[in-house]
Amino acid sequence: MGSRWKTAALCALSVALLTACGQTERLQSETPVEHTFTDVSVHDPAVVKGEDGAYYIFGSHLAVAKTEDLMNWEYINDGMKAHSSVIPDVYTAMADAFAWSRSDTFWAPDVIALQDGKYHMYYCNCQGSEPQSCTGTAVSDAVAGPYVNQGLFLYSGAGADEMNGFDSVYQPTRDPNAVDPCVFFDAQGRLWMIYGSYSGGIFAKELDPSTGLPLDSSGYGTKLLGGSHLRIEAPYVVYNPDTGYYYLFLSFGGLDSDGGYNVRVVRSENPDGPYYDPMGQDMTGCKGPSGSTFSDATAANYGAKLMGGYRFQWQEGELGEDRQGYLSPGHNSCLYDGESGKYFMIHHTRFEKRGEEHEVRVRQMFFNADGWPVLAPYRYAGETAGPVSAEEIPGTYKLIQHGRDINAEAHLSVNITLSKDGKISCAEDADLSGIWTLTGDNQAELTIGSRTYTGLFLVQWDEDGKKNVMTFTALDDETGMCVWGSGLNARG
Repeated sequence: MGSRWKTAALCALSVALLTACGQTERLQSETPVEHTFTDVSVHDPAVVKGEDGAYYIFGSHLAVAKTEDLMNWEYINDGMKAHSSVIPDVYTAMADAFAWSRSDTFWAPDVIALQDGKYHMYYCNCQGSEPQSCTGTAVSDAVAGPYVNQGLFLYSGAGADEMNGFDSVYQPTRDPNAVDPCVFFDAQGRLWMIYGSYSGGIFAKELDPSTGLPLDSSGYGTKLLGGSHLRIEAPYVVYNPDTGYYYLFLSFGGLDSDGGYNVRVVRSENPDGPYYDPMGQDMTGCKGPSGSTFSDATAANYGAKLMGGYRFQWQEGELGEDRQGYLSPGHNSCLYDGESGKYFMIHHTRFEKRGEEHEVRVRQMFFNADGWPVLAPYRYAGETAGPVSAEEIPGTYKLIQHGRDINAEAHLSVNITLSKDGKISCAEDADLSGIWTLTGDNQAELTIGSRTYTGLFLVQWDEDGKKNVMTFTALDDETGMCVWGSGLNARG
């Protein structure tokens, strides 16, 4: 029966379904809703606004792309090349970095405009199978380059103490991997670099805002979390002046399609911590047991899990029967667009049935009533979160429960019903019953089972179903768990 719905004639058919809430839902719009996207493969995308007003992302292996609308991207550079416009003659210019790291590529750079009016690229190199890594800077008058190498300033691995001028010998379970830099200004104009990965964890080090180099040449800085090779990396910090918090985003798990990469967040009143998760746990306690390696069971207890692998399941009568869920989404950066007042998260993701292929995705990010970020369930398609009426909300929703696990396989949606009387029910699982409330223009409070989630309702484009639907995104601040809902009903 599913193939019938793929024919052109029936794609345009409005399918009616009577739901438990007494409403008739149209599973499909009369005409499929389309948006145009141009996708790119930039691993570990770090975003920066250029002098031309466009947004640029810099990723591993010197992949660089730009966009005007956060939907259509074009490559500036598509990988490591001996000669490119971004870093000319890269293997000669950065020979010391490749030699130290025993690698032939870059990992996860970050780019920021500093007081000197130049763009500073914080690049890193890593051997991969051991913490032999380094971080350096290169500068350019233009965001797209060419960048001129300024040299290395931080080392990890064997002999790092001698190269850094530190007193203590490098210990991989205690000291950081010198990778994944995120550089940002705090509310007082001080400059910071948050960095690190497996090995000894995530660290904060203050930089000189005029030079971009460390203020203090001794030590690795302040340890924020991790240790004993816990699988946590990709730190990225965003300050929200409305809440007064610094939000530290992290990727837990492994980046491969079966590695369970997932995005988590913690927050602090200070750029260098201490950072806490919604359960009130000090993240300095998030570390692997002594002698352990990759203790995912330990890591899973910390942080608010905003997003892991998932799939909104197809329902008969919808378009997009052959759906491929998202796997191992992570290594994000964040963006605040002052003109629109919107926050965005930019991340890479892999997909079901596509092996290790990956693409960039952009999602809107919002802050709930408790000041915690939540992510839009679907990729950004130009929508704006506006007022929602209570009459628009009742209907059947596909519920994604992200949980707390480091999930190698996609979490699958379960259907729930939001009724006119404010009740939530689920024919498949009575434990998913509860209540829903709309407050303000679009703020959502959903009690599902024993947990209460706070977030918002918004209309989004369902990329598989080719329709606009009501969605919700919300977080439970007692468990750090998030839920997403995608309505079956086509809007307009």
